[in-house]
Amino acid sequence: MCPRAEDFARTVGMLADLGLYSQTIGADQHFVAAVGPSLAASLPEPPPGLFPPGYDPTDGPQYPGQA
Repeated sequence: MCPRAEDFARTVGMLADLGLYSQTIGADQHFVAAVGPSLAASLPEPPPGLFPPGYDPTDGPQYPGQA
């Protein structure tokens, strides 16, 4: 696996683990609120081949309030 794919997989795994942790009894929700966005912001670009050719994540329906 290329280093980019390893970074992506590791970060997604940590986000999944954080999601599971957040649902446990006694989980520190302040920790989850602080770490979750940081992990999400640190996601590298997805590895090549993850999305089909020509995929545009910004293409989609207009939501209420959007110009």
